[in-house]
Amino acid sequence: MPAAIGWRSAAASDPGILRPNNEDRVYADDAAGVFLVVDGMGGRAAGELAAETAIQVIPKHLESSDGDPAERVRQAITLANNEIYRLAQEREECRGMACVLTLAVAHEDQITLGHVGDSRLYLVWNGTLRKLTSDHSPVGEWEEQGELTEAAAMSHPRRNEVFRDVGSKPREANEEEFIQIKSFPFRPGAALLLCTDGLSDMLTSAVISSVVERYCGDPEITARELVAEANRQGGKDNISVIFVAGPEFLGSESEAMSEARARHSVTQAREIKSWWRRMLNRLGRLLDGRA
Repeated sequence: MPAAIGWRSAAASDPGILRPNNEDRVYADDAAGVFLVVDGMGGRAAGELAAETAIQVIPKHLESSDGDPAERVRQAITLANNEIYRLAQEREECRGMACVLTLAVAHEDQITLGHVGDSRLYLVWNGTLRKLTSDHSPVGEWEEQGELTEAAAMSHPRRNEVFRDVGSKPREANEEEFIQIKSFPFRPGAALLLCTDGLSDMLTSAVISSVVERYCGDPEITARELVAEANRQGGKDNISVIFVAGPEFLGSESEAMSEARARHSVTQAREIKSWWRRMLNRLGRLLDGRA
């Protein structure tokens, strides 16, 4: 990602209130344009190892490869999958370990998304929070098909079930029903939010949006506020977020945006007053010409 674009990111990860350990991992590199959240599965030691393996393998491959971004993303996630599986076969206590993840790679003004499982990526643009990933889970599918409301999905007893993961079996990069790939433009006035389900299971999209829209120039504050709000709502799982703000992004509810609106209102009022003054002067000259 060209450094001249100037977007800034911050990551935050917390075990939550009920979990003694954190099986999530996050990776954010503004200069390389690589952002990754990983949620480990398989028990304390195994889940942490699966997530840590993904964090080690994926950025390393992306750094050493070039070419088509989508292919690089596919290969990186597949390498992580097969390394996690290999480690699980070597260690009895790690059998069955896996993870779910969401990866965003920036190239010029495009973002390439690689996604497996029920972590998420949201795009924030023009005051709207939009989920760009699909939850690879029964409950996620029911919600996306309109069979469950967001609130019902968040509290559903099968919420934690997933039918896609990274590491439970060997994979090929171009397998169907494995990696969701998507590319989209990233504008200077937009922002990205990557998160594990510890956030999205605690906070509705409306609450997430309200926190993000208070952004006022420091992505670390936004990342920490999201984690804190998830903990206030119960913190039932590990919570991880990466917030990436474009150089022109300002939350619609931020102090800076309020000041900008006030300046715009003053400028607009001055322009209207000036317009009326010109019109009155012109009308006066017309009337004087008739006299």
